[in-house]
Amino acid sequence: MAKEMPTALERFLNGILPENPVYRQLLGLCPTLAVTSGVASAMTMAGATAFVLICSNVMTSLIRGFLKPHLRILIYTLTIATFVTIADRFLAAYMWSMSKQLGPYVPLIIVNCVIVCRCEVCSSKQPVFVAASDALGQSLGFGLALLSIASVREVLATGAWAGLRVLPDTWPNCGAMGLPPGAFITMGLLLGLVNWVSARRKTLKSSAGSAK
Repeated sequence: MAKEMPTALERFLNGILPENPVYRQLLGLCPTLAVTSGVASAMTMAGATAFVLICSNVMTSLIRGFLKPHLRILIYTLTIATFVTIADRFLAAYMWSMSKQLGPYVPLIIVNCVIVCRCEVCSSKQPVFVAASDALGQSLGFGLALLSIASVREVLATGAWAGLRVLPDTWPNCGAMGLPPGAFITMGLLLGLVNWVSARRKTLKSSAGSAK
């Protein structure tokens, strides 16, 4: 008996935490570490990635009946590259300073494992509505991961959040948190926290089941 595919709602909810691209699947870590020195840059990258992921998932689902097994990766890459170019040119035209700040990381969305993974796992096999729901959930999960890491780093490094001062002027800015070592430290601590919470929930659920 064939395994039943997840519904659109299950796809959406799974992307937020159970299958979070960063904290559970450890995918897309290069942009995660590189652009989270500030909340503004992290959210811009999350928005660009969401645009590419949603459009690519929908397009791949629409043409899934024509995909040949030996050409599917090539088709995924061409589809993703088309939408990455649109996002990159849009940022260059309307958000020039942010485009310069993000540098090569917007064009590098083409090789983001999260997007290729969703094309292969979901959109090449399921209808458009399910593929779009999957992309929305994964995009939301990716955005929340970037926001959490960027919030910790920016506040500790500058005492501000999204450019707004949130800590007293006496706060001794920790400049290292804005540098690559700060990204690794923050990512590691938050990943450990998510794993601890997940393990704790499983233990409590198991204890509750045994008590019945």
